[in-house]
Amino acid sequence: MRRWLRRGVAVMAVGFVTLSYTWITLPDVRALRRDPPATTAFRELRAEQAEDEGRTLKMQHRWVGYDRISANLKRAVIVAEDAAFWQHEGLDFDEIRASMEVNWMRGEFVRGASTITQQLAKNLYLSPSRNPYRKVKELLITRRLEAELSKRRIFELYLNLIEWGDGIWGAEAAARAHFGVSAAALSPAQAAMLAGAIINPRVYSPSRPNARLLRRQNLILRRMGTVTPPDTPAPATATPPVVPTIPIIIR
Repeated sequence: MRRWLRRGVAVMAVGFVTLSYTWITLPDVRALRRDPPATTAFRELRAEQAEDEGRTLKMQHRWVGYDRISANLKRAVIVAEDAAFWQHEGLDFDEIRASMEVNWMRGEFVRGASTITQQLAKNLYLSPSRNPYRKVKELLITRRLEAELSKRRIFELYLNLIEWGDGIWGAEAAARAHFGVSAAALSPAQAAMLAGAIINPRVYSPSRPNARLLRRQNLILRRMGTVTPPDTPAPATATPPVVPTIPIIIR
């Protein structure tokens, strides 16, 4: 009994030290309040992968301010990725519970529950790995982002930095590469197509959609009308309506 107790205490001590070290060595996100990052972990990863394949990856990216991104795209991304974005503090526990239930019933990991803030944390500093320690770091960075940045700034960073195809990063580059328009001029149909492709931008092309992406586009279009992303934080008495996030099923 004492032996098991000592082992338990040792495990807890190691866990505490590991978490403390991880928290102390997390990136300082405060600079993101003012300045966009020069690059991201995902962008560097894609460049390395292209180099390993013997090719040079042409990076397409152009930062645009929040007000220069179509409200259609903001609505579509919230519907597709994180319907409760304006209400939660980085983690959506309802989505986590629903994801666990689906994965348990199917006996495999088929549905994710990452919020927009979690996806931003992963894109900025981490990797696509499902390593448990990587996930812990993602959660800690998520909490730091939510503590240091406004929701509007988190969403602005997300829309400007996520991947939308081979070498295509952010809403402006995606809008121009796939539709030949600016991010400000995206129509509801174009915005829904872009949002639908976020699930796997290296497989689903908004400019060459397959049947599954077209189905996602139609579903997002039907739900977009109930979402109005605020340009400024909502009053304390006002709660933006929440619509179900489209389940993310990994095939």
